[in-house]
Order: sequence, then C-alpha cells, then structure tokens
Amino acid sequence: MSIVSQNQQEEELFNAISGFFKKFKIGDLLRKCNAYKQKGVPVLDIFKYKLCNIFSDRSMYMQMKTKSFKESFSKNTFYRFLDSAKTNWLRFTTLLSKKVIDSLEPLTSDDRINAFIIDDSLFERTSCKKTELGAKVFDHCDRRYKKGFRLLSLLWTDGNTAVPVNSCLLSSTQDKNVLGPETSFDGRSLAGQRRKLSRMKGTKAMIELISKALSTGIKAEYVLFDTWFSSPAQLIDIKQLGLYAIAMIRKSPKIRYIYNGEKLNLNKIYGMNKKRRGRSKYLLSVNVEIEKDGIRIPAKIVCVRNKKNRKDWVPFICTNPELSEEEIIRIYGKRWQIEVFFKTCKSMLNLVGECHSLSYDALTAHVAIVFSRYMLLALTGRQNQDLRTMGEIFFFLTDELADITFAYSFGIILQAMIDSIRKHFRITDEQMQEFINDFYLGLPEYMQAALANAA
Repeated sequence: MSIVSQNQQEEELFNAISGFFKKFKIGDLLRKCNAYKQKGVPVLDIFKYKLCNIFSDRSMYMQMKTKSFKESFSKNTFYRFLDSAKTNWLRFTTLLSKKVIDSLEPLTSDDRINAFIIDDSLFERTSCKKTELGAKVFDHCDRRYKKGFRLLSLLWTDGNTAVPVNSCLLSSTQDKNVLGPETSFDGRSLAGQRRKLSRMKGTKAMIELISKALSTGIKAEYVLFDTWFSSPAQLIDIKQLGLYAIAMIRKSPKIRYIYNGEKLNLNKIYGMNKKRRGRSKYLLSVNVEIEKDGIRIPAKIVCVRNKKNRKDWVPFICTNPELSEEEIIRIYGKRWQIEVFFKTCKSMLNLVGECHSLSYDALTAHVAIVFSRYMLLALTGRQNQDLRTMGEIFFFLTDELADITFAYSFGIILQAMIDSIRKHFRITDEQMQEFINDFYLGLPEYMQAALANAA
C-alpha cells in the first residue's frame, strides 16, 4: 500500500513540474536570459534536474557516490551551467514571476491591493576566504557580524499568495569586511554589473530591484518593509517610482519629520499629542511631511500599542495620507509573508546548505533556482486551495451538482415513504398512484418545477 501511495505522489509531482515548465515556457525564458548551449546537453534538462533535485532523497554528490545518478550529463557540465557569467538570473526570476503573477490575476479582484515586500536575510557561509565576495555582514536577528552574504529579496503579494520576484546576494560596501576574492570583469558586462550590485548599500540595491520589477510590467500599489529601509531618503525614492510605502520606522532622535511647520523627531511628536483611550486599534495618527534634499512628500504616522509590552508603542508610516489607519495596519500585516518565505526556503528548499560553490555566479544561479522552486510550490498551493483555478468547469459542475443533489435526495425520501406505505398498508397500485398524484399536487410550485425538470 505504501508503494502505491509513493508512486502516486511521484506521479503527481512529475505532472505538477511538467505542467509548470510547459505553462510558463521555462526553456524560452532561459534562452532570453542567455542560458543556452550551441551543442551538447540542453540547458533545460540541467535546470530541471537542479530544480527537482530537492524533492529527491539524495544530493548530486550522494547520487554519484552510490551510482544512482542517471542523468545524461556529467558533473562538469552541471557546474559549468551554474558558473556561467553570461546568464542573467536576475532577469530570469523577474520574467518568470511576471508570468506567474499574470496567471493569478483572474483569481484576484480589482479592489484588492497588491504590494511588494522587501527584506534581507542572512545567507551564511562557514568559510569565506575562498568564496568570491564572501564578507562579514551584520545579522539583524543576533545583532552581530557573521560570515556570508545578505540575501536581499523582493516579493509580490496579493494578500494570499507571495511570489518571489528577484534578489541579490549583498556583500559588504567596505573593503575591509570583504574576506573572499573578487574576480575582475568589465563593468559593462553582465558579470561586472552583478558584482557592482552586490557591493551597493542595501537601500540603493532595493531601488534597483523594484525598478527591474516595474520595468518588466509587474504592478503593485505599495512597498512594505521594516525599519532597516525606512529612512526618509528611501521613502522619497519609492514615491518617485510611483509607489506608496508602508513601513515600520525607528524612534531615532536624528530622524525628523515636518509637523505643524516644525522639524521634530518621532518621540516629540508622540508626546505632543493626546492618545486614543480604550480598546482602539491605534493610539495616535498624525499627518506629517517627509523632506530630503529639498523634496517634500506628505505622509501619515500611525502608532499602535506593543502587544508584548503595553507601555511601549510601535510607529508606522504611510506615504499615502488618504489611507485610513485600519487599512495601513491591515496592509502592513502582509509583510509577514516574507518571513514565511525565508523560513520555507531555508528549512525546506535547502537555500543555504545545498550549494557549496565558491563562485559568486554559481551562488546567484542557485538562489534563482530556489526562487523558482518556491514559485512552483506557491502556485500549486494556490491552485489546490482556490477552486476558481478550475475555470468554467467549476461553475458548470457546481450548477449541475445542485440540480442532481436536489432531485436525487428528494427521490430517496419519496421512495422510502412509498416502501413504508406498502409495507404497513395493503393497498393496490391504483391507490398508490392516486396517493402519489395527490402528494405531488400538494408540493410547492418550485418543488414541482424541479421534479418536472429532473424527469
């Protein structure tokens, strides 16, 4: 029985992956992003093996060691594919996410607010002396420096399904913190631009990732992020891209907002105003202006009570002051999906532990393939949960099921009643037919019509 169940699971997995590759034309996307070979093993076969390898019990190394590796290419071909400096993996994930998001649009109403979510997470490496661009990076969770990269990721969400759009493995902006070597490339080449992006500040790289997504045609109204990216300069940059921002902000005395014509920090603004009492969803809401380099934009600051400490409060800012306080809090709640995304990628999709390559290009390719795995799982989960993905056949079967259910259930009740009458009363067929006719005429008109249509 377990063998049958396992075979069914493998068949379902094969069908899901094959349907994913066929529907979104993964081979065409790879060719558009310079991932192709003039001869030899097709790139699509190597990509499919890498994407599906996480669902097998053993890594490529263990498959070769146990002689269970049955692919048509060698390990050198596989590593050359990952190490290719010409493949534009940033463009690949962006184009693929655009296709996935377009497939979700019919399932989302026009009134629903779509948003980008941006955050970084530690991509840890045990040793960085030989890993290209490996550096000492600050881990926000443990609040100390660790070896590896900061994986800056951009997600799109409709509030139900989160789709990874693109990413960048950030090294350090300071040369003294870079532990590994850096291969020299022409700054105009794709490899040179990729390494230039890795040495940017996270706040600047964030704008680059969002710009790439917008240029591809991915649409969203808001950008959600936490305190690490919520400086006035970034809020203004996002507004200039045509997007609103909702972010948690710092209670820093150095960051000031224009309130009632004065430049005040957040603590002073909070202390000047009367707070809402009782069980209100928020404590304070004020309209302010953000200014940087002579540019001003309006914003709204909303302060809510910290559930972990009733005496503390948490501030949020929204660059759309017309949005209500309840909506600001509700939309920002979608940001939690990126935390689930990082947890899933690290725990289930082997984001950190699978690839041990020392090449920055190979690490970038590995991250892009992990993102593709997540898109596959996210889309499959949405299709299994949302019955509207079945299309018109869903509505057809729903209507048919309603008619059949009523007629069938009513027939069961009527037949049981007739059998009971025949059992307890000795009546002729003519008397039974008269009883059925009288019973039918005594039913409401809608029941008579339903039975007539069923007949």
